[in-house]
Amino acid sequence: MNALSERVSAMLPSVFSDIGRYEQACDQAIAMCDGNLRSTIKALIMANEFLETELAELQAAVAAGCVPAPCSHAESNAA
Repeated sequence: MNALSERVSAMLPSVFSDIGRYEQACDQAIAMCDGNLRSTIKALIMANEFLETELAELQAAVAAGCVPAPCSHAESNAA
């Protein structure tokens, strides 16, 4: 068994336990788009592109030696 296979096998139990959460998230996303699947997919693609851009900006800042300030919501969740 190669390293990737071992990693995937180790992840499977947590993936299966999250299936209900993913189903609920799908139902919510579809409901937010009034049942229109095309609009739901489009919204998810747009959100993903936004997050990819944000991640690239953070990676560039870290590579340049900048340390991002902690998120305010992370502090409130820690308490």
